[in-house]
Amino acid sequence: MKLGIVGLPNVGKSTLFNALTNSRVDAGNYLSRSSNANLGMVNVPDERLDFLTKLHKSEKTIPASIEFIDIAGLVQGSSKGEGGGNKFLSHIREVDAVIHVVRCFEDDNVIHVNDASGDSRLDPVSDVDIVNMELIFSDMEIIERRIERVKKVLKGDKSVEKELKLLEELSEVLNDGKSARTINYTPEEELIIDESPLLSRKKIIYVANVGENDIKNISANEYYNKLNEIAKSENAEIIPICAKIEAEINELDEYEKTEFLSDLGIEKSGLDKLIQSSYRLLGLISFLTAGPKETKAWTIKKGSKAPQAAGKIHSDFERGFIRAETVAFNDLLECGNMNIAKERGLVRSEGKEYVVCDGDVILFRFNV
Repeated sequence: MKLGIVGLPNVGKSTLFNALTNSRVDAGNYLSRSSNANLGMVNVPDERLDFLTKLHKSEKTIPASIEFIDIAGLVQGSSKGEGGGNKFLSHIREVDAVIHVVRCFEDDNVIHVNDASGDSRLDPVSDVDIVNMELIFSDMEIIERRIERVKKVLKGDKSVEKELKLLEELSEVLNDGKSARTINYTPEEELIIDESPLLSRKKIIYVANVGENDIKNISANEYYNKLNEIAKSENAEIIPICAKIEAEINELDEYEKTEFLSDLGIEKSGLDKLIQSSYRLLGLISFLTAGPKETKAWTIKKGSKAPQAAGKIHSDFERGFIRAETVAFNDLLECGNMNIAKERGLVRSEGKEYVVCDGDVILFRFNV
């Protein structure tokens, strides 16, 4: 599963990407650069693994991971191919969800993208609109072509009337400058709409890249507040992050990191919040396995049943699935070890129809 980091040039995308992935991508101060995307795998923070590793004295600890892609900054005209726009949009088309980074800090030493047109004012609303409209313009072309095709089919097949009505309603929304994700569809309607790969329908998290002095009192940042209103209107999550601070934190060891965050009055880094929120945004959960050799978090889609989860470990586990011996992590944590959890009847034997929950600690029984 992939998340694409998007935004205008010079908003802090590459700085954020470097901090996330321990990379050294060029984060220079300029209006245009290569349209190539940068990829990096990121571990999902999970404190549950620490407990299980100590409990089983595991040799290895393997967290879940997700892939982030740093997509070069979009500019006005990207939907028409400006500034390598076709390549930018193709990268966005490949991801499962979007992290939209928006600049919410003042710095005379960092060029604002609108400087080239003589407008140096920082305006998150305008910046969001520039990116969103390029995605919307691309979607409008796709939907218009599909509407024409459906109209031709309609002449001999009235069964596509509902499809045409849905597409025309969507076209009106897009023409009003609103993203496709602002519309709520029934499951049946979603199947129809999702036949078209719409960029503005992708799930999104807004990242407000704020200044170093804003983290302790984020509500005093007027730019953040404006972006927060946009996020609310789209039922999207917003996470305030100072990419510069996160990059500095990333250079510290765990003890120094904890001390640094404590001095800032922060319990968890912005990056950890972003990674965990991104995991949820993709509809992913983790089940856990543990033993002397390794403790590991396995990634599955929310709603997966036990045999599907077993198949993540090995296809034989799914093919020969018998049962899953399962205990909720919080129950195991409270008990302290598996024996006490069993004595209290908290370890369950689940069958093929069991829907795995986030944090389930599972031992699969199978026979091939």
